[in-house]
Amino acid sequence: MSDSNPRAHWPVEVQREYEEGRNSGCVGSVLVSETDSVRVWHLSIAPGKRCGFHRHVLTYFWTAHNPGKARGYFEDGRIVDVEHYKGETRHLAFGAGEYMVHAVENIGTTDLLFTTVEFLDSANKPLAVPDHVRLKIPQGADIKMAS
Repeated sequence: MSDSNPRAHWPVEVQREYEEGRNSGCVGSVLVSETDSVRVWHLSIAPGKRCGFHRHVLTYFWTAHNPGKARGYFEDGRIVDVEHYKGETRHLAFGAGEYMVHAVENIGTTDLLFTTVEFLDSANKPLAVPDHVRLKIPQGADIKMAS
């Protein structure tokens, strides 16, 4: 492994994806809800596919909706294989200036489905997210607000 590039042992395509996504605030596939307090993301990864690299700067938690196998690629060069179980939940927090950059690859045979909730009142300012990742509410959808 190269001391100057801890990711040198990664496939070239993964290294390129890291360079393109390492500052991305898109921590899921779709931003389904956002308030002054939280962002709620859904993440779906088909077998053999990868969720692109992204940067976590906010305190957050994620929950797995089904079992599956995943491979994580981390900025420090680590590659970690894990087996997720239905209901698995992890809480992570970052202090001022702290962050984590990673990508998740589905190395199993079933879709990986997660919900991630980010807390906007964290030690770091939220990263911007582009409009194309925000949930598009279908025209004519019956939206009722709780009273």
